[in-house]
Amino acid sequence: MKAIVHDTYGPPEVLRLEEIEQPVPGSGEVLIRVHAAAVDPGVWHLTAGLPYLIRAMGFGLRAPKVRVRGLDVAGRVEAVGPNVTRLRPGDEVYGSCPGAFAEYACAKEDTLAHKPRNLAYEQAAAVPLSACTALQALRDSGRLREGQTVLVIGAAGGVGSYAVQLAKAWGAHVTGVCSTDKADLVRSIGADEVIDYTREDPTDGTSRYDLVLDTAGNRPLTRLRRALTPRGTLVIVGGEGSGTWIGGTDRQLRALLLSPFVGHRLRGLVSTQRHTDLRLLAELIEAGSVTPVIDRTYPLADVPEAVRHLKEGHARGKIVVQVYGPGQ
Repeated sequence: MKAIVHDTYGPPEVLRLEEIEQPVPGSGEVLIRVHAAAVDPGVWHLTAGLPYLIRAMGFGLRAPKVRVRGLDVAGRVEAVGPNVTRLRPGDEVYGSCPGAFAEYACAKEDTLAHKPRNLAYEQAAAVPLSACTALQALRDSGRLREGQTVLVIGAAGGVGSYAVQLAKAWGAHVTGVCSTDKADLVRSIGADEVIDYTREDPTDGTSRYDLVLDTAGNRPLTRLRRALTPRGTLVIVGGEGSGTWIGGTDRQLRALLLSPFVGHRLRGLVSTQRHTDLRLLAELIEAGSVTPVIDRTYPLADVPEAVRHLKEGHARGKIVVQVYGPGQ
């Protein structure tokens, strides 16, 4: 089968299309014929091996332990391994699947759910990681309640575009932060107000919010706290930064250390993909409350270019990789 692999850390050019053996599902796993996958910041970090912290977390100190990249997936179940109880061959599924940039991949049953009926595979692949992250940031870390005010920084990105829609679906008043050229997109997905950060500082204290969700990863905690109500909550998603050792994760660590000593709730987030959350998202998507925002779609062979486009920071919503076309 064809797959995108790499044997060394480096720029997107280290990724290449290669013929490898088809995987076999183990206990609790299913084999998926991949129709589409998606690109997220984790793909770039694992390709580059940066920050170095991820190497120490078990992904390989000198070289990647797992050769095939990709996580978000949508496809059809081809076979099931022992102890699989919810899924069967022929089921259309979406979720998380290590090695998704391939024609076939194995995934744990608990990280998959039935694909939303009203989405194509390419749309469904754009959902799992970013939408689950947004959901858990708002519901679990942010404890969002109806009627609250929410500021989403990075509202046009993968996580941000889902956060805007989910917060609106749950009855919040949402302000999205983005650049000038993305303002219309953020309004179209439901933001009540839009702040163009190139013209206005959303953290200058002029307006205050019950919940601030920061997906952009570069503003200091002192500035972010100026945008909070006296008992407001800040949730930091991701750890983008210039540091080569721990990247931007130091903000999350400092937020957790500071939180007990201030009136604000300061939280980080390490999201997980669970079939229960994927089922909830499918219900919201089928009801029309949430719609994936797709920036562009690439063929499997062009994954290096897709990763490069993501790293440049210009994407609106999600970048999708098409593996099998419709009807194949």
